[in-house]
Amino acid sequence: VPLVESGGGLVQPGGSLRLSCAASGFPFSMYAMTWYRQVPGEERELVATITEGGTNTYYGDSMKGRFTISRDDAEMTLFLQMNNLSPQDTAMYSCYARRDTDYGAPFEYWGRGTLVAVSA
Repeated sequence: VPLVESGGGLVQPGGSLRLSCAASGFPFSMYAMTWYRQVPGEERELVATITEGGTNTYYGDSMKGRFTISRDDAEMTLFLQMNNLSPQDTAMYSCYARRDTDYGAPFEYWGRGTLVAVSA
């Protein structure tokens, strides 16, 4: 399995969690990495993206100032530090790897997700 998420769980409002996404079988450092989240019955939402090399990051509006995306290319792992969580952050969080090519479809991989539940 190219991407395996971990770190989800039940947390109280205002709490924190750190998600991890372990990669294998592809050149992780050459891929842009993204965290998405999805609630059943709703559209998938972009949480945060980090470019190859970690030079640039991008966050969804509701995550700015609370979430931090980072990567360790030596360990082939993507992270998402989530602080000040609210019930609205409850979702399945999945990681996604993408490398665009000059000659066709991109190379891409999806993880299966880790569930985050925020509740008192």
